[in-house]
Amino acid sequence: MPFWGRVFSNEVLMSAASGWWVAQLLKTLVDFALNRNFSMERLVGAGGMPSSHSATVCALTASAGIRYGVESFNFAICFVLASVVMYDAMGVRQETGKQAKLLNLIMEQDFFPLDNEHFQQRLKEFVGHTPLQVLAGAALGVGMAFLVHMAY
Repeated sequence: MPFWGRVFSNEVLMSAASGWWVAQLLKTLVDFALNRNFSMERLVGAGGMPSSHSATVCALTASAGIRYGVESFNFAICFVLASVVMYDAMGVRQETGKQAKLLNLIMEQDFFPLDNEHFQQRLKEFVGHTPLQVLAGAALGVGMAFLVHMAY
């Protein structure tokens, strides 16, 4: 079997990739519905509803559990990875987004002029997730793993 045929026959990898793609598409549609504006950045960017990071790692974990069993080494690695990624998305990355929002507000004030071009760029505010966004991404990922499994 050719290389790409072997890659695309990997159920676990395809589950994770499908989880990411569907989450990014849904995130873009949710953003469009809320803001009435299409943002190309939402197709690949971080932050937003649902969490594509959570969808990816939960699809990976659920698929590994389905394919190799929940007692397997594969599932254990995926489970630990998913836990770290989701914790980070709700913790450190969410706080980073809050700080970026505050710094952007400060930089927009007239009493805080900065001449350096580097400091004039807005900081990225959509980097983390709320618990609901992470939960929605996790549910989407598990669902995608079962859908991909049925297709294989």
